[in-house]
Amino acid sequence: MTTLSLFDDAQPPAVEALGRHALLLRSYALPAVERVLAGLDGVLAAEPFRTVHTPGGLPMSVQLSGCGDCVWVSDKRGYRYEARHPDTGRPWPPMPDAWRTLAQDAARQAGFPDFRPDTCLINRYTPGSRLSLHQDKDERDFSTPIVSVSLGLPARFVFGGFTRSDPVQRWPLFHGDVVVWGGPDRLRFHGVLPLHDGHHPLLGRQRINLTFRRAN
Repeated sequence: MTTLSLFDDAQPPAVEALGRHALLLRSYALPAVERVLAGLDGVLAAEPFRTVHTPGGLPMSVQLSGCGDCVWVSDKRGYRYEARHPDTGRPWPPMPDAWRTLAQDAARQAGFPDFRPDTCLINRYTPGSRLSLHQDKDERDFSTPIVSVSLGLPARFVFGGFTRSDPVQRWPLFHGDVVVWGGPDRLRFHGVLPLHDGHHPLLGRQRINLTFRRAN
């Protein structure tokens, strides 16, 4: 699929470097936000948000949905990708074309022109929700980047090193921001601090995060 740039070459997005191969593209998704939110409505109609549990039985504070060829799941069997919902056996909703284009275009802006995502995990944060430091390492191939799109309430993104105890950076993320990390930075620990309360004019008292990966 040929991707179309969201920005004119003469007006590139504001870029902040989180690492040598990790970039924060400020407001990058805003030109496509209406299409992105329309796609979100369609995906959630087929696969509503649900609370998932860690292998140890603890509920995660963020709710999950997803789409694509497979979706990341967590239960007593462990962390993994499944081509069908583990409870219903239904296939996941297809990834909206506008989402795929956004993810590929952002990856290209960050220096990863061959990114072909096959999965999108959708996280819903409400006030107090958080995501502890972790590595994304359930995929088969670590050579492709991660593309993360922020929607709704602002969040504080934590980006660390290659061990949990390494120093971390804290980056504010706003509606429409996109973070891309790959290459040597692909396995850095990262997370989200507890979400502050507030009200977003489009999404209310929540933050939605779309995370695109190549799982297979």
